[in-house]
Amino acid sequence: MDIQALPKISLHDHLDGGLRPQTIVELADEIGHELPRKSALELADWFAEVCNSGSLVKYLEAFDHTTAVMQTRKGLERIAYESVLDLAEDGVIYAELRWAPEQHLGAGLSLDETVEAVQDGLERGMEEVGNRGGFIRTGQLVSAMRQNNRALEIAELAVRHRNNGVVGFDIAGPEQGFLPSQHKAAFDYLASELFPVTVHAGEADGVDSIKDAIVSGRALRLGHGVRLVEDIMFSRTEGDTDLVVLGPVAQWVHDRGIALEVSPSSNLQTGAFSMMGDSMADHPFDVLYDLGFKVTVNTDNRLMSGTSLTRELEILVDTFGYTVADLEQFQLNAAEAAFQGMPEREELMDMIEIGFARQQG
Repeated sequence: MDIQALPKISLHDHLDGGLRPQTIVELADEIGHELPRKSALELADWFAEVCNSGSLVKYLEAFDHTTAVMQTRKGLERIAYESVLDLAEDGVIYAELRWAPEQHLGAGLSLDETVEAVQDGLERGMEEVGNRGGFIRTGQLVSAMRQNNRALEIAELAVRHRNNGVVGFDIAGPEQGFLPSQHKAAFDYLASELFPVTVHAGEADGVDSIKDAIVSGRALRLGHGVRLVEDIMFSRTEGDTDLVVLGPVAQWVHDRGIALEVSPSSNLQTGAFSMMGDSMADHPFDVLYDLGFKVTVNTDNRLMSGTSLTRELEILVDTFGYTVADLEQFQLNAAEAAFQGMPEREELMDMIEIGFARQQG
């Protein structure tokens, strides 16, 4: 199975978590930012090491160095451009790249200028991929940091650029203690503008966080969402038949096909499913998929996890024995959940079906 050659959809990919180590070294040298390691190879190893702590808080600390080199128009454009090339090389045909503009104002850029710089990089990357005979489409997901008080301002920024590459809104950062309801004004505004929302929920906090993402955030997708499994009861009858009962939140997510943006390697690194175990075999992905939830496969942060979408799919195949048909379903789920118009989503689904058929033919 040549997974890299298969057409793939990436819905949960942080722009500041997917930099090339060599780019970090070069940009850091230009601005005088001190890195924990000097060479690109050593830096890549350092990121992998600190991000395998099992703590989301420590995992997020690694972003101090990536965001440091993303404060200028040049840095933002280059990183966006290189991300598109790297994703296309991995067989990705549609990618939503999320990032938080409020974290990139240190060198004097305005919020609007940061979005424009990223879009310039994305468009340059898409053009180059097309010139090489390939295909990739991208969209920006503008994130507000949930521990700050700028969500409404960032929501307005996202809507302002809805015709300039921004396809949706997200809140990111430390999940526990910062419920979506704290940003009610932002979510009310987004709803009034009919603007799509995904919310990080069910990663570092449980079912209440997921419920609030749906109720207060009007989330159409859940960033990770793996702790939804805490709202599912499993028992065995006298006849050795497994009985599964969905709690109210899990039932709502299941019945309405709310997509789960699952990132297997990242979830293991951050301890998102530590209540179930500490190995990939303990990941609730297979349980959720078997129960009919709309699971999608993502990288979260390619640099921090030393991964790609191909690698994430390979891990799931090795762990759970998935077939090509399963991998195709994951991509169709993602295409259906993409923040694109119906014609664009149907085009992506057609490309997936044709590409998978070609690989199996």
